[in-house]
Amino acid sequence: MAMNVTQKLIKSHLVSGSMLPGTEIGLKIDQSLTQDATGTMVMLELEAMGLERVKTELSAQYVDHNLLQTDYKNADDHLFLRSACQRFGIWYSRPGNGVSHPVHMERFGVPGKTLIGSDSHTPASGALGMLAFGAGGIDVAMAMAGEPMFLKMQKVLGVKLTGKLPDWVSAKDAVLEMLRRYDVKGCRGMIIEYYGPGLEYLSAMDRHVIANMGTELGATTTVFPSDQEVKRFLTAQGRGEDWVELVPDQGAGYDLDDEINLSELVPLIACPSSPGNVVTVREVQGRPINQVVIGSSANPGLRDFWIVSQIVKGRVTHDRVSFDVNPTSRQIVETLAVIDNAFLNLIQAGARFHQAGCMGCIGMGQAPASDQISLRTVPRNFPGRSGNADDQVYLCSPETGAASALTGEITDPRDLEKIYGMTYPKFVPPAKELINTEMLVPPPEHGSHVQLEKGPNIMSFPQFGALPDRASVPVVLKVGDNISTDEILPAGARVLPYRSNIPGISEFVFSVVDESFSQKAKAAQEEFGGHVVVAGNNYAQGSSREHAAIAPKYLGQVAVLAKSYARIGWQNLVNFGIMPLEFVNPEDYDTIQQGDELEMVGLRDALTEGHPISVKNKTQGLIYAMTHSVSPRQVKILLNGGLINEFKQNLNLKQDLGLEASSKK
Repeated sequence: MAMNVTQKLIKSHLVSGSMLPGTEIGLKIDQSLTQDATGTMVMLELEAMGLERVKTELSAQYVDHNLLQTDYKNADDHLFLRSACQRFGIWYSRPGNGVSHPVHMERFGVPGKTLIGSDSHTPASGALGMLAFGAGGIDVAMAMAGEPMFLKMQKVLGVKLTGKLPDWVSAKDAVLEMLRRYDVKGCRGMIIEYYGPGLEYLSAMDRHVIANMGTELGATTTVFPSDQEVKRFLTAQGRGEDWVELVPDQGAGYDLDDEINLSELVPLIACPSSPGNVVTVREVQGRPINQVVIGSSANPGLRDFWIVSQIVKGRVTHDRVSFDVNPTSRQIVETLAVIDNAFLNLIQAGARFHQAGCMGCIGMGQAPASDQISLRTVPRNFPGRSGNADDQVYLCSPETGAASALTGEITDPRDLEKIYGMTYPKFVPPAKELINTEMLVPPPEHGSHVQLEKGPNIMSFPQFGALPDRASVPVVLKVGDNISTDEILPAGARVLPYRSNIPGISEFVFSVVDESFSQKAKAAQEEFGGHVVVAGNNYAQGSSREHAAIAPKYLGQVAVLAKSYARIGWQNLVNFGIMPLEFVNPEDYDTIQQGDELEMVGLRDALTEGHPISVKNKTQGLIYAMTHSVSPRQVKILLNGGLINEFKQNLNLKQDLGLEASSKK
């Protein structure tokens, strides 16, 4: 049977299940990626699991999020991560070396391999012909321990690309077009695979832009073929020997189909406060702006910075605009310093040049002025993510950002031809980029002697008990549709330093929605033994941060009652023993009030035997029928109170069986 690239990748790594959409499958994982905002917890989980050394072909830890050192916390995290990498056998990318996704693609990504990362934008490596998944940290830790990654077999959406991008239009506009069509939840339950003649005109890093923001579409991952362009990219990175061809078979089909004629695209922009709120730049042009941020994992390539440097060349940005440049890697900075005066052009135009890292994208600095528009080439503009509650963040291409920085208002970059008589700069990628691997530290051959360096803010992973059979708990919070992990557990300079401290970070749970949530949850835990949250559709969209499940669990969360869930958020709830229940009758959502007491009885038997779960609203005198979509494997995880407890139980069982076998001998 003719197979597409996604099917080939899954088939070659399938260890359990069948490739039937909706059924659970297990996949062998070749590589893992962690970053410091989530990696500290992954390392603590490896410690809690008793792992001696990772079992993946390659694992890499990046320090790209927690870079602002306003006190000891982030510096301590860096030392801890370095020691954990040596202890467990992981590559360590030092602070300032760059953002995980483009650096991993440049240095470690291999076509045909699988990758799991504790960052939701890990699918960016699909640009190389990899099967790359974002996941919660505990799923990544399990893969590092040699366990399969489990997920439901997804439908494959094949998007045929034709034509060629016009001048002043780039790959960011292509993925914004997808968001205009599908919004932030239209591709849930899907893997997006791009193919067709239009690929000839998209570089590997252009593909990275599109694959990166497939996450914003709700897609499980995004896949591109490994073709001659991928070969060119790897050769330029000094890794041509890693290239293998991986393309669809002739006649291969897809579960779903769409098509984009690249020639018909125009500059697009996502308005506040959702990546799916996409319009043409023409529709909002003229609005005054206060900030432009260039960079992030969503536009990380040399071209993305070079094109801006050529647009602003010989000019100074508008005096009301903060022009911020976030380089994505040290390698990019070095290359910009030697080609076409690119670095000099940016500096002379007024750029505030920051260190290589996520920085403004994750709210670690570069917060915009109050009630002012900020244009950013980042992947997300969820409310408050920038660091300001009243932020007005728009997502755009580097071309639109550069044009607007010059004029001081949202500007269609095509207008630069009329305003300045400018022609569109044509980027020709260098045959070989400057390569500096000195900031990548390989693991020692043996690390059992290495002691983990833990500062006072680094707390061991909390222990959670098994799922109770009965719960009668209050609804501490009721929220609407599309609640993101940024709203459940905020990012930013104030909160990120507590990622290795669950008691500390739990103080910030839902603080964007209700500043008193933590106190209410603690009171409910003391009086009732826990609490629940009620939500609408697409609960926990956005990042992979498992802290959005761990911290609520620490505060006693027993279950979430929602209309539907985002994939990673749903998985994280299960992994930490929180039941992700779904309304059988969605209209029941409307009858629940914040503060109602909900009673659930016979939970363990209901989950084990697959019975419906009945929830009684003791306050309103109503009964709700609830369902769930967890697999039999995940039922065991819930019953044991989380994946770590399940792993330990299985490990103890294996050890007991080993002892029994030895005694029989």
